[in-house]
Amino acid sequence: MRFTRLAAVLLSAVTLTACIDDVVVAPGAGAAATAQTPAAQALHKLFADSDEAALKLNPIGALFRGDDRYAGEFGDYITDDYIAQLRRDAESDMRRLGEIDRGALNAQDQIAYDVFKYQTQQTLDGLTPEIVALTVVRPLNHLNGFHVQYPDVNSGQSAARYQTVADYDNGLKRMEGFAQYLDRAVQRMREGVKSGVVESKLTVRIMVKQLDDLIGQGVEKSPFWQPVAAMPKEIAEPDRARLTAAYRASLETTIIPAYRNLQAFLKREYLPAARNGVGLVAMKGGAKLYKLLVEQNTTTRMTAEEIHDIGLKEVARIKSEMDGVRRQVGFKGSLPAFFAHLRTAKQFEPKTKEELSTGYAGIASRIDAVVPQAFSLTPKTKIELKPVPDYLEQSQAGGYYNPGTPDGSRAGVFFFNTYDLPSRKTWGMETLYLHEATPGHHFQISLAQENEALPKFMRFGGNTAYVEGWALYAEWLGRELGMFKDPYQMFGHLNDEQLRALRLVVDTGLHAKGWSREKAIKFMLDNSALSLTETTQEVNRYIVNPGQALGYKIGQLTIKRLRAEAEAALGKRFDLKTFHAQILDTGALPMEVLEAKIKHWMMTSK
Repeated sequence: MRFTRLAAVLLSAVTLTACIDDVVVAPGAGAAATAQTPAAQALHKLFADSDEAALKLNPIGALFRGDDRYAGEFGDYITDDYIAQLRRDAESDMRRLGEIDRGALNAQDQIAYDVFKYQTQQTLDGLTPEIVALTVVRPLNHLNGFHVQYPDVNSGQSAARYQTVADYDNGLKRMEGFAQYLDRAVQRMREGVKSGVVESKLTVRIMVKQLDDLIGQGVEKSPFWQPVAAMPKEIAEPDRARLTAAYRASLETTIIPAYRNLQAFLKREYLPAARNGVGLVAMKGGAKLYKLLVEQNTTTRMTAEEIHDIGLKEVARIKSEMDGVRRQVGFKGSLPAFFAHLRTAKQFEPKTKEELSTGYAGIASRIDAVVPQAFSLTPKTKIELKPVPDYLEQSQAGGYYNPGTPDGSRAGVFFFNTYDLPSRKTWGMETLYLHEATPGHHFQISLAQENEALPKFMRFGGNTAYVEGWALYAEWLGRELGMFKDPYQMFGHLNDEQLRALRLVVDTGLHAKGWSREKAIKFMLDNSALSLTETTQEVNRYIVNPGQALGYKIGQLTIKRLRAEAEAALGKRFDLKTFHAQILDTGALPMEVLEAKIKHWMMTSK
């Protein structure tokens, strides 16, 4: 589904809109290669300056990049000064970019120029006073809120490093900053109550439950305590004793009280003022915000109505293929009955967590063996498979990916969810791994990060339509790689593609057409074999991340169309490995930039 939940928080902190669920760091730039012309020198200098400014403002994003220079800082996200600085930086970047002669740049730098311009304009679009008033007062939700995602960062199992005394002291400083952020979030939400811009009651109730769980962990079961429990033996006893006492005190007197304060506010003040309608169409200014989010997440100018219609057509097409699988396996009942069978038959339910783990390991081995058939460009970064941490599993979907570091010090991780085992159907395992791991997110993210010839904002940034569009294309590619030989795995592939088609209908239905949560859930259940647990989680996700789910199918359809055009134009000269390298070797591009690049490649390859 997505490769890190904190990604949306970080982009939210930068653009103040939760428009992507996948990218780890803020927009920025840098260049590894030596500039050869004055125009290229100016461009690379702009990229480097912008990247450094972004890292200073977003120290948590820097941690994900493996940059520890600001490790003792949490960040001033959602303050007026922070927002003003973001706007000044973006305006300065756009002004400097306009002074550079694009025609004097080589082909790769022209692509970088176009991407930087596109992304910077998106940042500015998200920082107008009108949009900020609709976003900054809603800093937390049950999916992307720092309250539920940041503990994992500080757990010693994620981006924050815990090897030295300095690492532990930095962790303590960030814990203070995190508590301050929660207090600021309360202040911002109070502003939203006054202005009438609030979250839905559904979201607030889920957050209250999340805070029950976080508070209930106490000290020694908290993710914040994990680094203390796993403190390296190289740390001397005096420091060990001091740090242990300090972490306990921080949890008891700062973190847990901040959680209690936030929960009390949500229960007593915010919930009564929260809106009943779950879609943005029910929120003051929501229609304008949703239009922007659609553009940002699809990197197109498509309207919600156009996307809704495409979704309906895709749902019908895929449903027909699903019925073909029903006939292939000899199921005598109707397609809805087949859906019910797949949801409830014990043969498709993993019996243990170990069964899931072993199954995914086997899938990984089979995929690795066939990757050379379609890829000449593969990442050096290793991948690991792990279950979702227990304190996150109830709010997470079936799987997601966390990127490794470019230097190889941290592998990429495919997390699979073992919560509610009967809902984790075995027939969906192959397509999930293709999407999240190889050759999906793991390939795309790792290849970009490893490519030091790219400016940093292209190595570490991205957009939903490209990132998720590629991962959905990777699922579809499984057909050509010899996966889905089991018809039930083919059904799982179709069911996951259907999920992305359903999103086009349901996301626009919720946020542009006034659909209720119940109507959205029913539509998904009627047209797929997703379980009620999965469907409910998905719809809850669309409610708090408007527009993000649209990028998957729009991106996949764009990549598939470009491939078909290339095959038609090049004929026997078309090479699939080369096409995939062209798609992957310049990082995540907006759809219009990707299309221009591939068409240029087609022209020069004839």
